[in-house]
Amino acid sequence: MPTTATVTVPATTANIGPGFDCLGAALTLSNRFILTPSQQLQITVSGREAQRVSRSENNLAYRAFAALYQKLGQPPPPIRLAIELLVPLSRGLGSSSTAIVGGLVGANLLAGSPFDQAALAALATELEGHPDNVVPALLGGCRLTATDGGHSTLCPVDWHRSVVPIVAIPDFELSTAKARQVLPETYSRADAIFNAAHLGLLLQGLASGNGDWLRAALRDRIHQPYRQALIPGYEAVQQAAIAAGAWGLVISGAGPTLLALASSDSTAAVQQAMQAAWADQPFAVQVMALAIDQQGTLGTLAIADS
Repeated sequence: MPTTATVTVPATTANIGPGFDCLGAALTLSNRFILTPSQQLQITVSGREAQRVSRSENNLAYRAFAALYQKLGQPPPPIRLAIELLVPLSRGLGSSSTAIVGGLVGANLLAGSPFDQAALAALATELEGHPDNVVPALLGGCRLTATDGGHSTLCPVDWHRSVVPIVAIPDFELSTAKARQVLPETYSRADAIFNAAHLGLLLQGLASGNGDWLRAALRDRIHQPYRQALIPGYEAVQQAAIAAGAWGLVISGAGPTLLALASSDSTAAVQQAMQAAWADQPFAVQVMALAIDQQGTLGTLAIADS
């Protein structure tokens, strides 16, 4: 009887202010991928925005699945791939990373687990182009990745239980490609020093839960000043969140989702303030208080139903 691989992959928030392209955290929101050997490729998609996901070989999860077999020097076997979506698409919450990691981990399970987590992280980074989403999606928690040439060093980052991530997800898309187009080609020495110092402070603030450090640390000069104009109402939401007690607000990934960090005591007020601040915009907004997913990707094998 065929064996089914079931893979659950968490959403992520990346960059987190000064941690551009190197810092990300897994969130308690996930997509699920169910892979079963079949006579031919079949892809079904259910859940949020399912109609927008490809059912062909261009499907990102399937492309990742095939990439792992290519690394093994084998043709990818035909599968039935069922995708259950909860993470919104093109919103800065790592939806593409869930597909890449889901396809890779599913393929690895069906192939007998020839690759360890480090190798899967490297392959996921190769497919995605940068590690800040795929690494925490795979491994869970908050992760800092230092890349030098083709080698990456993965470092877990402590996230204090008192620091609550609150996401405001507007109902419009912002592609990573468009968000990168607005960034400058070069930066000044002063900006590089500013971000290095603030990233160090952010790591200490996340680990300790020190609100004063987090309040200062979430500032950035590499990507946020250039991307804010792509998100209508950004300043209003930022001001409202901080006035309600948040330590700060940043763009999640490439946006347009915004991430506020706050204490558990002020979480409800910050949620309400972020929702209200976007009320006059011509799009719906979903605001959620989440937590850090410490488990990362979970994959299991079971005998498929006949």
